[in-house]
Amino acid sequence: MSQVLHTPPPRPAEAEDDLAALAARHGLTVSGARPSLPAYIRQLWARRHFITAFATAKLTAQYSQAKLGQVWQVATPLLNAAVYYFIFGVLLGTKHGVKDYIPFLVTGVFVWTFTQSSIMAGTRAISGNLGLVRALHFPRAALPISFALQQLQQLLFSMAALVVILFCFGIPVGVSWVLTVPVLFLQFVFNAGVSMIMARMGAKTPDIAQLMPFILRTWMYVSGVMFSIDATLRNSNLPHSVEVLLEANPAAVYIDLMRFALIDSFHSHQLPHHVWAFALGWALLAGVGGFVYFWKAEERYGRG
Repeated sequence: MSQVLHTPPPRPAEAEDDLAALAARHGLTVSGARPSLPAYIRQLWARRHFITAFATAKLTAQYSQAKLGQVWQVATPLLNAAVYYFIFGVLLGTKHGVKDYIPFLVTGVFVWTFTQSSIMAGTRAISGNLGLVRALHFPRAALPISFALQQLQQLLFSMAALVVILFCFGIPVGVSWVLTVPVLFLQFVFNAGVSMIMARMGAKTPDIAQLMPFILRTWMYVSGVMFSIDATLRNSNLPHSVEVLLEANPAAVYIDLMRFALIDSFHSHQLPHHVWAFALGWALLAGVGGFVYFWKAEERYGRG
């Protein structure tokens, strides 16, 4: 009897070891544990149909309450382009010295909107869908990727209007239009990567979503959306480091490549040196880096 009374209770570490051994013996695993990176990629690929269906459903529902419905998918970026044309092209005179300024501007607005909307949607991908995250088990990267895919679908609708504008200004179909495919692919990978980075940051600190519009607006103003970076650099005495930053700016890189592909008056000498290397490098850096960064916090999404 005294032996039982004086037996010391198991220490916490020993108790945890016993529980871990018991769980392993019965095939139990940690709930919500992060899978290995290859397993995570396989899980994500297995849910590719969910990603595309979710993106399409979100796009369809986006303007479902508006009377004009899906017309706003094209009208919204066109109205933005009209405002920028009046303020920057007419009042500030940025259209001077830029051939085919309206196609130049509209292309820049559409391509920039793709990046801007992807990042903004990605910032709220986890924090704005906590009900879904907590109710269902799926790789959480599916959410920011699906939002980036939704914005790509939105851009494709806008591109139809852009083609009409190009024809109206006498710009013919050219072989270079084929380049839009690799440009959009690289930009999509870049956007999805940045969206995943912002999704993890936004999941931990939701207030980031309130800060992002100011950051994105500043980024837009230095990305050559409303003006020609090439013409600006030729007529200025900016430090070399500033010139390199402007030319290597990923948003500007994808915008200039799209202009080069679609507008015949936008020539290769207006592109930065090694522009395709920049486009590929930014896509790999953001896409791979953003994916790994997001995956590392997989088990923490929806907790707390």
